[in-house]
Amino acid sequence: MRDLIKIIFAILLPPLGVFLEVGLGKHFWINIILTLLGYIPGIIHAVWVIARK
Repeated sequence: MRDLIKIIFAILLPPLGVFLEVGLGKHFWINIILTLLGYIPGIIHAVWVIARK
């Protein structure tokens, strides 16, 4: 259930979903950059970070 909420956040605001999963680690900053370069790459990365555990 918690992962579902994180994935919803990842779709709406990708960096927030990553932050909830890993905090202010390297994946958070990578996701910020990907989201700024294009919203879709940010979503893909965020869902990947959440789903990989």
